[in-house]
Amino acid sequence: MATSTVGTTADTTAGAPAPRPMRADARRNYERLLTEARAVFAEHGTDASLEEIARRSGVGIGTLYRHFPNRHAMMSAVFQEALADLLARSRELVGAEQPCGALVEWLRALITHAGEYRGLARALMSAAADRESALAACSVPLREAGMRLLARAQESGAVRADVSIGDLMQLTNAIALAAEESPEDGELADRLLTLTLRGLKADPATAPSG
Repeated sequence: MATSTVGTTADTTAGAPAPRPMRADARRNYERLLTEARAVFAEHGTDASLEEIARRSGVGIGTLYRHFPNRHAMMSAVFQEALADLLARSRELVGAEQPCGALVEWLRALITHAGEYRGLARALMSAAADRESALAACSVPLREAGMRLLARAQESGAVRADVSIGDLMQLTNAIALAAEESPEDGELADRLLTLTLRGLKADPATAPSG
């Protein structure tokens, strides 16, 4: 997951010098931009106007772009808290007695996150194919967390060996997107996940013994 830029003037990259601490006024601008971005995304979705976010924050669009060079960078910063919660939940679930149940619970949490803001699921799906995207960069720890949960479920014989975490994460985004398109059906996401999971289960005849 990409680290927050709070307290810095630039993102940290491998091999780059340590960023300088933010000035007090720059920190205040950063925090206002994040606060207003959350509000605007909640009202209008993740495709909302960045100019509107800057206006509500009381800064110019140039200031916004100095902190967040593109929309995905802003989205990545906005969702850091939710992503941290997902990683923490994966650490709790990795020791669960029922590995398959733990994986399913975590997938449900991913769907809930992807459906939190209109447009987020579509952005996450497109970012999965773009290694340079800020959203793709912050998804790496999520993939690693999911891989651990998936591996335990596969080792238990409950999930087929050919299932990949990349496919599962794209699946959760697709389900969240489908639910976004049918907001009147509050149970759609859970039904689609339940239906899909039937295809994850291993054939008892080929599952490892024990």
